[in-house]
Amino acid sequence: MSKLTIKEPEFIRSGSTTFRRTNLAFFAAGFVTFITLYDVQPLLPEFAREFGVPAALASLPLSVTTATLAVAMLVAGTVSETLGRKPVMVFSLFSTSLLAFLTAFSHTLSSMIVVRLLQGVVLAGLPSVAMAYLSEEIDPPAIGAAMGLYISGNAIGGMSGRIFTATVTDLSSWRTALAFIGVACLGLSIFFVRYLPPSTHSRQRPFELSYLFTSLYRQLRDPVLLCLYGLAFLVMGSFVTLYNYLTFRLLGHPYDLTQTLVSLIFLVYFLGSFSSGSMGWMVNRFGRSLMIRAGLGAMAVGTAITMAATLPWIVVGVALFTCGFFGAHSVASSWVGRHAKSGRAQASSLYLFFYYLGSSISGTVGGFCWTRAGWGGVTALIGVLLMAAFIVAALSARLSTARGRVGG
Repeated sequence: MSKLTIKEPEFIRSGSTTFRRTNLAFFAAGFVTFITLYDVQPLLPEFAREFGVPAALASLPLSVTTATLAVAMLVAGTVSETLGRKPVMVFSLFSTSLLAFLTAFSHTLSSMIVVRLLQGVVLAGLPSVAMAYLSEEIDPPAIGAAMGLYISGNAIGGMSGRIFTATVTDLSSWRTALAFIGVACLGLSIFFVRYLPPSTHSRQRPFELSYLFTSLYRQLRDPVLLCLYGLAFLVMGSFVTLYNYLTFRLLGHPYDLTQTLVSLIFLVYFLGSFSSGSMGWMVNRFGRSLMIRAGLGAMAVGTAITMAATLPWIVVGVALFTCGFFGAHSVASSWVGRHAKSGRAQASSLYLFFYYLGSSISGTVGGFCWTRAGWGGVTALIGVLLMAAFIVAALSARLSTARGRVGG
């Protein structure tokens, strides 16, 4: 009798119809993730005015969401191994869309913080699981390009949310803007359900709390992954700090811009989208470590340029900073998936845990720097974070080379 052979499921290959549909689905998912997470960012000065609180407290509707998101993602990856990758992501998208809509009905800062806290919890089911799905289902040579396109969706979602929210706030109110975003994201969530193929390479297992902790501990013992987690904390902390308080700067003297005009600076996100999307082939040519350092260098130079007093130079600095951020982030996040040999969902969860933890801590600390020292204090904080990131990047390159792993 001939032995029955079980055919292994194939990877999603670049150029196929499934590959294009998967990329479109994740582009939509990235869009929903960032638009619902950061739609309140340009409204921080509005919250400070309407609720009568200082800048640091006005940043809490954003900081509290990223903080709970960071913690919840540590569990989300393991839950997705029990319930399946796609079901967890679908729940996340629909829930965050609904809560984005409910945010519009918050009449006190405390009630808004509660809704945004819940939004961070439910949103956790998308980012880390998306990274794991792409690492498992996409043909390995195409992972970098697919991850870059997903992060492009993040970039365009973040840009669209900020511009739309600020514009509608000037024309009507921030409540109208947030309600409309919630409805639009529900539509994109339906698109995601329809076009994303089910996961075929993920092994489902019963949920075990002990497995969660042992898997996370295993990832934390890997020195290369630890460096990538450190990079996530430092790079995202720099990014959110700059954008949180750039709005305060441009709304005030001597610029005195409207919300709509300030929001137009977020058009540089298009450049960030291009930067992350092009990193796939650049990594294959120049190596991961070099491209991360190039991204950090662009962020540092861009930060320095924003110290200029003239508005055009500020825009140039922000654009260069944004390109550097999305480039470095897309390379580092895809490196996590390639480097982790097991527990990829947990490895991705830890990367994003530190990513959003950096957003929460630095985003709030930046408020005190702004209050005490203005834009100079904000850029000083960013400079310290980027200096530490350069050191961590150099260490990750040395460790990766010593271990013979995939690196620069």
